[in-house]
Amino acid sequence: MDNHIKIFDTTLRDGEQSPGYSMNQQEKLQLALQLEKLGVDVIEAGFPIASDGDYETVKEIGKIIKKSSVAALCRTRREDLERAVSAVQHAAKPRIHTFIATSDIHLKYKLQQTRDEVLESAVKAVEYARSHCDDVEFSAEDASRSDPEYLIEIFTAVIEAGATTINVPDTVGYGLPWEYGELIKTLHEGIPNIDQAIISVHCHNDLGLAVANSLMGIQNGARQIECTVNGIGERAGNASLEEVVMALRTRKNSMNYTTSVNTKEIFPSSQLLAQITGKGVQPNKAIVGENAFAHEAGIHQHGVLKNPLTYEIMTPESVGLTSNRIVIGKHSGRFALCKKLEELGFYLNKEDLNTIYTRVTQLADKKKVVEDSDLINIMANSKFTTSTQQTASAVGNR
Repeated sequence: MDNHIKIFDTTLRDGEQSPGYSMNQQEKLQLALQLEKLGVDVIEAGFPIASDGDYETVKEIGKIIKKSSVAALCRTRREDLERAVSAVQHAAKPRIHTFIATSDIHLKYKLQQTRDEVLESAVKAVEYARSHCDDVEFSAEDASRSDPEYLIEIFTAVIEAGATTINVPDTVGYGLPWEYGELIKTLHEGIPNIDQAIISVHCHNDLGLAVANSLMGIQNGARQIECTVNGIGERAGNASLEEVVMALRTRKNSMNYTTSVNTKEIFPSSQLLAQITGKGVQPNKAIVGENAFAHEAGIHQHGVLKNPLTYEIMTPESVGLTSNRIVIGKHSGRFALCKKLEELGFYLNKEDLNTIYTRVTQLADKKKVVEDSDLINIMANSKFTTSTQQTASAVGNR
């Protein structure tokens, strides 16, 4: 089986649906170009039937994107399909992504349809989409809460109708990794014509398991992951693009898969999204958070300054940062303080370093972080009786 994993980015569609993340056309175009630079395989540009603005934006994205596929989402209704087909008609690599719910709870309370009616609707939608586009994806909404035997039936039928990708969403983030992995395995082994399509996973983060579920999906036969920059999306968000990509890259010893993502564009993509939406990421967010490569604890600082591998499993440069960040605070040690002062042009002997260290820790007890300007002020107000030119690099951690 091919070990290349397609990255399907839905930041502009599912991501934008989260409260406070709405983007105008110009902002979407700007982000779409960055996603193409990032190297994602598919950009889901929007939901054309939702509004005239969304329709025009999908159309414009289709015109400017040349390397990535541009997908338009639509329900299985004919008016949705026609709108989606029209929206991506100018795209270099168009994709129609059609969906309908398959869980009994959705069929009963939302659709008020039988399984047979839903299957018929799905097949007709895929047939129509395929008559206008060679790349067609079908999603079984709420698949993780659907009957696996029914999923096998409907996926077999839509592949026969022309679907080239079948998506298995954990729409409400209900699945546990071993359960979701087993579902993908069951589908991979049970769908007789699965060799004609790619299995995709689309996981939500309601229980904080979206990335774990996505990885379990590919371990069991999926070859496309649907995700978003910074993990934005409905409710608690989608699987985080940066996390799934860097997990695959960092743990090749356990998961031997490849992606087309240029990881050095991960941090710039994250920052652009934050700038456009005005929503920053949490400081401790994996990969792109402010503290992802920051160290304050003295033991950690000493280790990472000696060899970054002691406390960093990937390099900051690999995701587009210039370096890690040594933060001076009340947990910092003399070794890190010495290095920070040397960066600022101050070279202290051991005795003077001890004096400054005491003053820095006293200040750190009063404020959360000691800034470079604080260190400069402390040095400016200090008088030393010994030489300040001797490097204190040999001074160990406190």
